[in-house]
This record gives sequence, C-alpha cells and structure tokens, in this order.
Amino acid sequence: MSAENDNELLPEELETADANNESELVKEIAALRAEAEAHKDRTLRALAEVENVRKRLEREREEARTYSVARFARDVLTIADNLSRALAAFTPEVRERADESLRAVMDGVAATERELNAALARHGVKPIEAQGRRFDPHLHQAIAEAPADGAEPGTVIHVVQQGYMIGDRLLRPAMVTVAKSAGKPASQ
Repeated sequence: MSAENDNELLPEELETADANNESELVKEIAALRAEAEAHKDRTLRALAEVENVRKRLEREREEARTYSVARFARDVLTIADNLSRALAAFTPEVRERADESLRAVMDGVAATERELNAALARHGVKPIEAQGRRFDPHLHQAIAEAPADGAEPGTVIHVVQQGYMIGDRLLRPAMVTVAKSAGKPASQ
C-alpha cells in the first residue's frame, strides 16, 4: 500500500480505527486514574504515619521530662526523711528549753526541709496524703494494724514514712498503720 492509499480509508474503516483508538484511550485514562488513586492513598497513609510518629515522640518526650528525675528523687527522699526525723526529735519541751544556738540549728533544719520539699515539688514530686484516709493498696503499704477508737476499720491512723507521687506515677508508697476492726484478733 502506498501513502496515498492510507489516506484513502473507507468510512467504515475510519470509524473502526477511531473506535479502537477511543477504546484504548478510555482504558489508558482509567488505568492512569487508578494509578493516581493508588498514589494518593499511599501518600495519605504516609502522612498519617508521620503524624502518628510525631505524636508518639511528643508524648515520649513529655514522659521523659516528667519522669526522668524519678531515680534521683527516690535517692533524695531519704534525705527528706532524715530531715523530718530530725525535726520530730525536737519535741515542744526541747524547743522551749533550747538556747539560741540550738534554736538556730532547729530553724536551719526546718528551712532546709522546706527548701528540699519545694525543689521536689518543682520537679513534679508530690507527697501522698495518707493520714485519716481510707487505705489504698496502690498508694499505701500497711506495716501494722492497730485498734483505734473513733476510726473506721481500714483507715490510716499513723504515717510511718511519707509516700510520694511523681506526675501520676507512684514514686514510693506511704508506709502506714491501719485501723483494724474491733472484733478482729491481733495479727502476729
């Protein structure tokens, strides 16, 4: 066939060629649209994953900031305990009879305890309020049961060692004595 003959296609042949070309174009457009949708879906999933990773890292950073001081705080709590015991040793009678130098020591120990407690509070370490509260095994460690007039059974009647929280986590449980019921025999 010559070039002239190509241009001289019959009308039926032209219609068939146009229909075939149109059908192929429609198929190609459909395939391209499907591919574009697949790319869009992968892109949206990747963006969602990046956002989830960002949120997780932010949450981990906040937890690290809040709880990184926990080990150090546990060590410092023994110092706070010793300061509290030192202040408890100064009974009202001792305070009354104390000379000026002993009063200065007592005031210094009290100021040191206040400053230490303030520093702990600045870092999220808070004491657990236990005295007179219902015993909570998640916050308290019972070391004894004792009869207590006027106290409901299961109520903390004495705090032996202060407990502490850091953020919403238990740093150290409060060691407590709990009121027992009147009919219960003494535990041994």
